[in-house]
Amino acid sequence: MMPHAEAYGMWSLVVINAAVFILFAFSFFKPRTARDWRSFGSFSAFVIALFTEMYGFPLTIYVLSGWLQSRFPEIDRLSHDAGHLPEMLFGWRANPHFGPFHLLSFVFIGGGFVVIAGAWQYLHAAQRAGEVAMAGPYAYVRHPQFAGFILVMLGFLVQWPTLLTLLMFPVLVAMYLRLAKQEETDARAQFGAAYDAYAKRVPAFIPWFGRTNPTPTT
Repeated sequence: MMPHAEAYGMWSLVVINAAVFILFAFSFFKPRTARDWRSFGSFSAFVIALFTEMYGFPLTIYVLSGWLQSRFPEIDRLSHDAGHLPEMLFGWRANPHFGPFHLLSFVFIGGGFVVIAGAWQYLHAAQRAGEVAMAGPYAYVRHPQFAGFILVMLGFLVQWPTLLTLLMFPVLVAMYLRLAKQEETDARAQFGAAYDAYAKRVPAFIPWFGRTNPTPTT
């Protein structure tokens, strides 16, 4: 069985979209260390897997085709709109690009890139000064760049979930948690008590909303 001629098999779009998001992330993240490259490489693999199913070959749709046909017999499951599974499953019948899950995904994806971009400039400035990065996004979480990548991937999952990316997501989150611990070990070795004091004030990934944060933000 071949992919729907109008919705899939568009490998040029797979390459273009994956390249755009990967280069966009690269321009913000600017990987330098081996740890940075592992983080960025894993994110890139997630993006490639996503767009391969979005425009290339709809593996998830084929695997779920029997169940989808029984639940939604009136829908052309190989159309591009049907690939927006959350909207279809929850009964959104208008253009899925304006559906609640699609719009929510933009919040996560855009917010993640904003966090990644904002964190890099403060991290770079702190590295040049030989200090702990505590300003900007680092005033709210200790690992804003890892948190940003997780937000972007979560946004893509909300917009276009696939079996492969759903399997990859928890693995990548676990990897980012492990990389964050390695990063903190290096920071403690370099900065000692200064980093310990910072870690007591600021959470690792999820901000303490509503709690006064004494860490400077400028």
